[in-house]
Amino acid sequence: MDCAEEVTAIQRALQPVEGVREVRVNLLAGKVTVKHGDQVDADKLIKAIKTDAGLSARAAAAGAPAEEEGSSSWRTILVCTSGGLTGLGLLLGWLKLAPPIVQSVCFFGAILAGGWLIVPKAFNALRHRSFDMNVLMTVAVTGALAIGEFGEAAAVVFLFAFSELLESWSVARARRAISSLLKLAPETALLLEGDQTREVPVAEVAVESTIVIRSGARVPLDGVVSKGASSINQAPITGESMPVEKKEGDEVFAGTINGEGSLEVKVTKPASDSTLSKIIRLVEDAQEQKAPAQRFVDRFARIYTPAVMVVALLVFLLPPLLAGQSWNVWLYRSLVLLVIACPCALVIATPVSVVSGLTAMARRGVLIKGGVHLESIGALRAIALDKTGTITEGTPKVQEVTVLDQADETRVIELAAAIDANSDHPLAVAICAYAKDKGIRYSSASDYRSHTGRGAEGRVKGRRFFVGNHRFAHEQGACSPAIEKQLSDIEARALSVVVLGEFAEGSRSATTLAIFAVGDAIRSNASQAIKALHEARIEHVEMLSGDNQRTASAIAKQVGIDDAKGDLLPDDKTARVKELVAKYGSVAMVGDGVNDAPAMAAATVGIAMGAAGTDTALETADIALMQDDLTKVADAIAHGRRTRRMIRFNIGFALAVKAIFLGLALFGQTSLWLAILADTGATLLVIANALRLLR
Repeated sequence: MDCAEEVTAIQRALQPVEGVREVRVNLLAGKVTVKHGDQVDADKLIKAIKTDAGLSARAAAAGAPAEEEGSSSWRTILVCTSGGLTGLGLLLGWLKLAPPIVQSVCFFGAILAGGWLIVPKAFNALRHRSFDMNVLMTVAVTGALAIGEFGEAAAVVFLFAFSELLESWSVARARRAISSLLKLAPETALLLEGDQTREVPVAEVAVESTIVIRSGARVPLDGVVSKGASSINQAPITGESMPVEKKEGDEVFAGTINGEGSLEVKVTKPASDSTLSKIIRLVEDAQEQKAPAQRFVDRFARIYTPAVMVVALLVFLLPPLLAGQSWNVWLYRSLVLLVIACPCALVIATPVSVVSGLTAMARRGVLIKGGVHLESIGALRAIALDKTGTITEGTPKVQEVTVLDQADETRVIELAAAIDANSDHPLAVAICAYAKDKGIRYSSASDYRSHTGRGAEGRVKGRRFFVGNHRFAHEQGACSPAIEKQLSDIEARALSVVVLGEFAEGSRSATTLAIFAVGDAIRSNASQAIKALHEARIEHVEMLSGDNQRTASAIAKQVGIDDAKGDLLPDDKTARVKELVAKYGSVAMVGDGVNDAPAMAAATVGIAMGAAGTDTALETADIALMQDDLTKVADAIAHGRRTRRMIRFNIGFALAVKAIFLGLALFGQTSLWLAILADTGATLLVIANALRLLR
């Protein structure tokens, strides 16, 4: 399967089969996925493809890459035979070394050899009342023979068959770029059984088993290090340039490369569910999500080819009938028009560009789920960023504790930790970790109640306490002017505040007992990443945070973000993203793919950071950054813009070549072989240009 015409032929062959509900053909993965009822089996589908589409097929094993068709060798032989005989016939004619009959035999041999690759496909298309490129070529060659242009007919057949062969090689190269991802993970693993190891296929390794990864070996399965320490090259998954140190308790991913140390790893996922396997499936599925440009070309091609047939017929009939001109002259011109009208370059321009772009970004640790998102990210004008885990490290720590009203520091830490023990919010986790570091024991508060985006309350030893942000403390009436000043001073230093207070018994009035200043370190490359976004022609970068406005503004100012919105609940973030979409049209939301899922869904493009090993992030985001590196966003935008330019240039170039040669054809200023040469050249240039995206 090498061209869009074969995709159409497969769909025509399978859709009428009783019991078939859906047919999805992935040209660049070389796969056909069919949803069907119990009455349909693989043999029936394979037979339909062979009989009605004229193509061979086989049932693929789950997760297996598409095998390259064995057609290359015999197709190459036929094309070479056609080219050799065409060249010999032309040489004999120019040098007058043989009678015309010998020259004609050479040309007919060339037509038969090359036509073997064209006529059967044309016949299948006509059986389904469809006019494709093969029909156009067959009609053109038949017409050329009818008017005695044997040499030109042979040249057309050879050049068209040669262009199809080169197209198949180019598609195979793009296909190999995808299948190369499959080769990242080894097929076997060293299973540890007692004190011995046994080499087994990765598919046979059960979850919770322990495998041994020797120095220099690739990691075969996702897992957690249970023994040993080493550095791991994670570039195949995350795109990181430097190895990452791994010790007991750290995650490792299939397809990554172990360094000098030996590791024992407890397997956490089966081979079919590893992060690498998911990446491969998502890259393959992404090709089926057609980019807007590709959908336009597909619609255009469906109308274009029949329209060309009608125009060619009118060009043949009208001048002789209305103006008494030569039938042979206008038949020849109509045949040239048919040849140059082949939409090869136009049809192949977008899919090869898209798959090249998707594969290149996957190699860099940026997973883009479809051509539509690849084009969308190239059109971005604004970006909204979550603060925690995106601009900051995502692991806040208690920087200082201010105790009020002569309260005991150990006691206030114990109370805050008792309430926060019920929450997994990053600030709550930081306070609990601080208590543990101080050796302070605590038990979970009773009657726990969470106030989303503001804080929580609970009962400890019969008394009611709360922990919350500035806004929540203010709502409880626990902020005196002096406390307000303290909170403002902390927030001005880009730190988050957590207020511990106690409710008066029998009322909602509260008293502040302590203030925790919690800091989340800004990522070292955050300023560089924001600068790169502006250099990528992003007009507006905005940070969205649940923290107070002063803290959000201070962090935004430090890293060069245009604007920051604080005190936002999850619904507020979603509403703000919608406002940005209304203003800028194309907006991305960057977050962790879990808490920010609603806001990411509201954006034009949702981008999840640190998705390696995170199932939710891989599923929810349109684009997943496998590494916690914000600079990858700018890389993806630049690559998206490059892909958009490539697609537009390729489509424009293909249409321009068509328009020029159509005009030349109508005025009799070109020939059949020049027309097919122009079409072949345009196709090859478009493919070669698109494959540059793989670099």
